Amino acid sequence: MIEGRPIPMSSVSNSVYDVCLQEALVRSQEWVPRWLAGLSQNLRSNEVTAVNAQDKHTYHTARKALESFGDLIAARFIETLAQSLPSHDGGPQGATMQRPMSLDRLSLDDLELMDDDQVHEKVEQGRVLQIVKMAVDEELVAFNSLLCGAQGQAIVRADANPLRPEVIVQTLMRALETLHVDPAIRSSWLHGGAVVLGQEIQQLYRDLSAWLSRQGVQPAGYVVTQTAMTKSVSSRAAGAPRRAPSAPQGEQGLLTLDHLHRLLVGNLDEKDNPATGTGHAGAGAEMVNSLAAEVVTLMLRNITEDVRLLPKVRAMLGSLKPTLLRMARDEPRFFADRQNPARRLLETITERGLAFTSEQDEGFSDYAKLVRQSVKVLQQEGPDLASRLEQQLMRLGQVASPTRTPARGIAVQTLVKVEQRNLLAQRVATEIEARNDFARAPGVVRRFLTGPWSQVVAQARLEASATGLDMPGDAPAMRYMAILPDLLWSSQLALASRNRPRLVKLIPQLLRTLREGLASIDYPQAQAETFFQALMGLHEAAYKAQQPLTESEPSRFEPDEDDAWLRPAEAKDTGFIDDLGVVPTQPAFENTQPLQRDWHDIQQENAGRSRLPLEVGTWVDLWRDEGALRCQLTWASPHGTMFLFNSADGRSVSLTQRGLIHTLESGRLRVVAQHGMVDDALDAVARQAWINSLKA
Repeated sequence: MIEGRPIPMSSVSNSVYDVCLQEALVRSQEWVPRWLAGLSQNLRSNEVTAVNAQDKHTYHTARKALESFGDLIAARFIETLAQSLPSHDGGPQGATMQRPMSLDRLSLDDLELMDDDQVHEKVEQGRVLQIVKMAVDEELVAFNSLLCGAQGQAIVRADANPLRPEVIVQTLMRALETLHVDPAIRSSWLHGGAVVLGQEIQQLYRDLSAWLSRQGVQPAGYVVTQTAMTKSVSSRAAGAPRRAPSAPQGEQGLLTLDHLHRLLVGNLDEKDNPATGTGHAGAGAEMVNSLAAEVVTLMLRNITEDVRLLPKVRAMLGSLKPTLLRMARDEPRFFADRQNPARRLLETITERGLAFTSEQDEGFSDYAKLVRQSVKVLQQEGPDLASRLEQQLMRLGQVASPTRTPARGIAVQTLVKVEQRNLLAQRVATEIEARNDFARAPGVVRRFLTGPWSQVVAQARLEASATGLDMPGDAPAMRYMAILPDLLWSSQLALASRNRPRLVKLIPQLLRTLREGLASIDYPQAQAETFFQALMGLHEAAYKAQQPLTESEPSRFEPDEDDAWLRPAEAKDTGFIDDLGVVPTQPAFENTQPLQRDWHDIQQENAGRSRLPLEVGTWVDLWRDEGALRCQLTWASPHGTMFLFNSADGRSVSLTQRGLIHTLESGRLRVVAQHGMVDDALDAVARQAWINSLKA
């Protein structure tokens, strides 16, 4: 136990999960000192067996520094680990932790922004994490299952484990960064302590798994996901490469993370390769050209082995390899420059290629013909490669893009108006709900007013504001709100039955205004008549002084702000999906149906994402009655309530935010590519360079 250092976590907990995390912190006061002792022993052993005087001195210095900082390392390690664990409100207990490192999250853009020390640290983290994961693999499977079970989850989610190896290793790195010691000493600690750290974490998982079992926790299950293929398109995770990156044979030790970083920032010179070079800048230029060629080879290999593209497209891209290698010789960093014509050409070909799932798809033959012609032109020898790239880039722009069709322009304009009206309708509904006489009205009337009628008022107000003139007293927007006192009064038996003459007098004008308003938004006749029958039943009961018909719906009504109303013409112009059974096509005043899944679970699964469920530019397969439709998310409304997809043949499909989430959850919308394929391929190159560094 560490004296004088209270664990910064609440001692009050009501769940097995919370108690388990506290138990982990208590046990850390035992295993962290054991790890430090094992590290010290390893350093001493390495010092004794070292044959090189410099190595012997390095191990000796690292061991002496460990003796001085050991207690501080333990205290900060445990304290930082406690800060990384979730508190009872779901947030971090202390300082906000960075996302745990992972090979899946390293990108070329991230690498370009790092300095040399950060690159070195990334490699050190990767090596330690690799050793730890190998040690704890079997125990981690069991612990993840039990810990997810303690959280009430039926299915294992590895990222729901706040004690996973990535978090612990990153915690250690953060603790060591707070010490003012030489980086070489920290490196010696990490190298000498990685195996012991893996053994201690392995035992921690065993102990915590046994503890959870004694508490009666039932383990969550693992789901084996089979990769479904639709027209040769994998339905795996968004934007994930369909094949693990691999380096060319014989070159796996050449491209390291450090070399790739220095290639990106232009920091490679002759000291990196003592061999005599023959280029205009000597050995440094030779090294740069070799690394650039390897990056291009790896990048193109990842693209041409990605089954999201049709085989014919991949074959044509493979034919560009000599051209791209020549470009790498002249401009070694072209792949990192998003404005370079060679990279833009690759992005254009791959992005347009994602639009097709079959060579029989409309527009594919024209697309393939243009690409084939461009490849043929670029394969020619000559000094004017840069200008030919620009020319072919312009030619490929002739391919019809989902973002350039006239139908899309109309759909965007329509959805902007739809969102504006729906947001205004929500404010109108709030305004109506605030009335003193609203709560006493029957549920069917309340749902009508906060649903269809709020849309009617919103439409009228938008039309009035478009004129730029003050609204007269008889303007529709004024009249549609003016009938509220009569409508609410007449629907209440206790009030209306006391003044039958007033009831008889107001009904004709009330019904005319209601019908006029619903007609202004093209509200479906069948749904309108359903409401009028219910309203007339209330009026008849009040006139005859009888009890109203018993309603089966709950008396309390809360409108769903995610529902959106589209007029029939608007739904047609935007391809609004109303046949998936997840989104109502009109504001409903019938009973609300509950979600099939708890909304809190959906929010948790979307944690860490942007405000939008998908990013604009994402390619998806959308399943409908006629089969899968390949389309691209080309537009999201300013407030993120409406989404527009377009297919290669110009068709538009729109969804509300709730509809989009439901189609994702139900598997009827599957992401094909959330990022550009060139970005994915280059990120895979960065990860391969990291792997090469770990092997070095």
